[in-house]
Amino acid sequence: MKPPYSLFQVTGIELEYMVVDRTTLQVRPIVDRLFERVTGAITSDVERGEVEWSNELVAHVVELKTARPTPDIPRFRGLFHSEVKAINRELAVLDAMLLPTAAHPFMDPFTETVIWPHEHNEVYALYNRIFDCRGHGWSNLQSMHLNLPFQDDAEFGRLHAALRVLLPLIPAISASSPLLDGQPTSWLDGRMQAYLHHQERLPQLMGRLIPERAYTREAYTRTVFEPILAALKP
Repeated sequence: MKPPYSLFQVTGIELEYMVVDRTTLQVRPIVDRLFERVTGAITSDVERGEVEWSNELVAHVVELKTARPTPDIPRFRGLFHSEVKAINRELAVLDAMLLPTAAHPFMDPFTETVIWPHEHNEVYALYNRIFDCRGHGWSNLQSMHLNLPFQDDAEFGRLHAALRVLLPLIPAISASSPLLDGQPTSWLDGRMQAYLHHQERLPQLMGRLIPERAYTREAYTRTVFEPILAALKP
């Protein structure tokens, strides 16, 4: 069995973009049609070598991700850019294009949300039944994910401590959602403010914006995972 990767040895990257109309910029729930154009079938993933395309909770969001953990993050700047251009070429035929940023500035999630209706729909439908995913913290939301490995408790503790310091700074550096529903939110990162409240029915799933102090896997299981499991019990 291959030993786990060490801290910062590799990284997994995920980037989410919304699909919008080229003229009106209204969201277009046509990611299934995009994938069908490329693969000839409706699927949840499109394999493109080192970068893959995937669906998300809602049908107007597409995710680009590293096909496997990579030790060379800088090289993926060009690879992701190439895939964005490739997607836009396909979407142009459908009179659509990608729109970046953290949240759509004037989407009405209560009337425009379309949950992904194909593979894995049972998972998305369950989330929608529990939380009602028509909202800015659910259906109007684009994220970037960095997946970082750790080999043991010592590395986990260092990583978790560093992330607790870094997380408050990220919204200040990358805030890009001052508008929601076509109106100023009074927050530069309106997406984050909405996200903080999107699981209030089961707050254990969300936790706090800054993670709890838990510097071993055992402590993390006890502090984070076990309360989640308890909250999910019928």
